[in-house]
Amino acid sequence: MKNSLFHRHWPGCLFLISIIFLPHSLPAAHLVDRVVAVVNDDVITMSELNDEGAGYFKKITDKAPPSQLEEALNRAREEILANLIDKKLIAQEAAKMGVSVSPKELQAATEQMLIRNKITKETLLQQLDQMGMDFDGYLDTLRNQILQSKLVNYEVRSKIIITDDMILDYYDTHYTKHINKGGYYLLQIGFSWNTSDQKSTSLGLDAKKLDARKRAERVHALASNGQDFRTLAEKFSDLPSASDGGDLGVFQKDDMAPYMRDAVLTLAPGTISEIIETPSGYQFFKLLSSKDGKIVVQTSFDSVKEKIRAKLYDEQLREQFEEWVTKIKEQAYIKRL
Repeated sequence: MKNSLFHRHWPGCLFLISIIFLPHSLPAAHLVDRVVAVVNDDVITMSELNDEGAGYFKKITDKAPPSQLEEALNRAREEILANLIDKKLIAQEAAKMGVSVSPKELQAATEQMLIRNKITKETLLQQLDQMGMDFDGYLDTLRNQILQSKLVNYEVRSKIIITDDMILDYYDTHYTKHINKGGYYLLQIGFSWNTSDQKSTSLGLDAKKLDARKRAERVHALASNGQDFRTLAEKFSDLPSASDGGDLGVFQKDDMAPYMRDAVLTLAPGTISEIIETPSGYQFFKLLSSKDGKIVVQTSFDSVKEKIRAKLYDEQLREQFEEWVTKIKEQAYIKRL
């Protein structure tokens, strides 16, 4: 009995409560309260479902086309019911293990959320009101997430082991590349004078060129003094390659634009070119491999070791968490009525 909302309650989201699963309800004054689901020894009633989903249901009622309203509300009820089942399961597991959330913990978590999101409690209350949720409902959601995080700590995190060999294997696979003879592996940083930057658009062409040149010189100096080229590209470059740390991949000599070829053919692997002018800006390059061909290290092992460790840890955490969730659901008695 898997459901996607349980998986969305990822422990890393503990204090980022954008109140994501607050789908929500029809005016239900005429509905007779009844049991809509059984979860082991607990029940979920229609009134609980309507209270949990009030804001979401109202939003759907206000926005959905009349022809799609009934179907949309039925889907929303299923989502809310799935969320309530998850809450029951979490509360039951916590009770078995004697895990609870104290008022002090709940208050601290709420204060931390306000600080992280840079909002006041008054702003939070306004946002909750717009979503059809009261503060008690918010605290219940937060308490449930804290319980889940504690359960994950007890049941999942202790089983995760990331060895140095695992990190090295990942590094060899993702951070090294064999370049055939004749290939030039390049990183790039560039500054355009046709940027959409507000300051630049208000300048004349000559002033824009001067501004781009100054930015290029400043970042070129940082790269030449040993700062990580990829990090500088992500932070400062105007070019599309910035999102990949300036990584252009491998070029053959004849595939390069003339200005690129002139800049890189005389470089030794690991060195940085001078700044060159292009038809639309200024660029410079770092050569990772030369025409001789070799295994290229895209970045040093030490610089990414902890990043890899964190990535592998998160992957294992997600995998172990899903296995744990599956086990709980397989052992539970869940019946929707």
